Amino acid sequence: MRKKEKATEIANILAELFPETPIPLEHKDSYTLLIAVLLSAQCTDERVNKITPLLFKRADTPQKMVTLAVSEIEDIVRPCGLAPRKAKAIYELSAILLEK
Repeated sequence: MRKKEKATEIANILAELFPETPIPLEHKDSYTLLIAVLLSAQCTDERVNKITPLLFKRADTPQKMVTLAVSEIEDIVRPCGLAPRKAKAIYELSAILLEK
């Protein structure tokens, strides 16, 4: 058996044993998933899922997010820990997405 055939066989076995796992972070699109993943650093998925509805009620698109002050974002994400850095990162990431 050649390496490529063996690799394909192993990939097929793994796919059968470990089917696609659902993403535990609640999200509605790529942007909200990206923000949830950012918040999940040093935080549990459960806590992120409690915080994101509050955040996304205020701003669920990059356009809306950049209208918030970093301090507003920080107040919402504080329970996730590292709030000053995460709030700034959310704001800057949203601005970059709009720019590019």
